[in-house]
Amino acid sequence: MNISIRKAVEKDSDKIWHLMKELAVFEKYFDSFAITPEIVKESAFNKNPPDFYCLVAEDMDKIAGMLVYYFLPYTAQNRPAIYLKELYINESYRGQKIGEELMNALKNEAKENNCQQIKWTVAPWNEAGRRFYERLGATENKDWLNYEWNLDH
Repeated sequence: MNISIRKAVEKDSDKIWHLMKELAVFEKYFDSFAITPEIVKESAFNKNPPDFYCLVAEDMDKIAGMLVYYFLPYTAQNRPAIYLKELYINESYRGQKIGEELMNALKNEAKENNCQQIKWTVAPWNEAGRRFYERLGATENKDWLNYEWNLDH
């Protein structure tokens, strides 16, 4: 197996969407999953600037994993940050350090864009995810609580 990490391109849209759908099932929000391959294509590749960016782990013509992120241009440090929205590795590719390779590629992307920080959230029940991020050297931020304001009422 020869995995390569690269920035996603428009022709990856369907494969990225498929992984997003797998992640929605894994994280138990599939009932509210509203993304389509067309939305991926439009939001990531046909908008300027795009709504999100994506790195993929490619195995020949298959996408083994994806990392979706976007930039937070304004922070108190007057430097941008990156927000990691989704990291997902197809189940048949897990345990091969693909997640670590994607995270290292994101770290390089952050450095190239003068970012001071990469931020993300993890479901409290996702113990494997938490251990993975801590093994990479990430620390849990206990200074802030996450809030949501749902407007679909």
